[in-house]
Amino acid sequence: MLKQIQNIYLYREMLRNVVLRELRARYKGSVLGFLWTFVNPLLMLVIYSVVFSYILKTEIINYPMFIFVALLPWNYFVNSILQGTVSLVQNAGLIKKIYFPREVFPIAVVISNLVNYLLSLLIMIPALLLTGVHIKLPAISFPLILLVETFFVLAFALVLSVINIYFRDMEHLVGVIILALFYLTPVLYPLSLIPENIIWIFNLNPITPIIQAYRDIFFEGIWPDWAVLMKVGLFGLVLLVFSMRIFDRMQRDAAEHI
Repeated sequence: MLKQIQNIYLYREMLRNVVLRELRARYKGSVLGFLWTFVNPLLMLVIYSVVFSYILKTEIINYPMFIFVALLPWNYFVNSILQGTVSLVQNAGLIKKIYFPREVFPIAVVISNLVNYLLSLLIMIPALLLTGVHIKLPAISFPLILLVETFFVLAFALVLSVINIYFRDMEHLVGVIILALFYLTPVLYPLSLIPENIIWIFNLNPITPIIQAYRDIFFEGIWPDWAVLMKVGLFGLVLLVFSMRIFDRMQRDAAEHI
């Protein structure tokens, strides 16, 4: 694993260039270009505000923001995994030509989506303030929660990208699993609505406490459950180490199978 990290560091300039390519390619040819990074979350917020304020009314106060603070990190998670899964296959031509750490591509995907998520906060935070939600002291724990989520994002992106080389159905299977996982993650609803006899199923989902932590610090203004978050973070770190080892072993013959 240390050798992998060293190789990635040696090719850091390549990683930087791939990240920039990912960011530019996302809105290539569009009129607004990179401004879509801000327009997308803004349009999402407007749609949710209209739908849940005037059409599908709920008892949750400020429901559009209740969803918004959870949906942005969820999108970071989902987009990184879906794009990361196909990242090696999509760059097959370059992989066959020259040697470089194959980890560059899934990591670049994660970083580019991380940048988009961080930029979307420029929409979310003013929206919270304008709707009467105050940003309180617990918000300083945001970097730690983001780090925990990134452990999982990197782990899944790495291992799924290399598996997809040998099993091309993986990218389709991941899409189905992500859809099911969405409904097992408290993005559209609070955990309090889940019956106690089945809540253990939702607690098996490691993304559940992460999404809840985001909602705690931004929407509720309270500290996250540190005990649960630390356990999830440790599990994510172990999963990342395990994923890097799997990636290292499987990528050795990647050029022959891709």
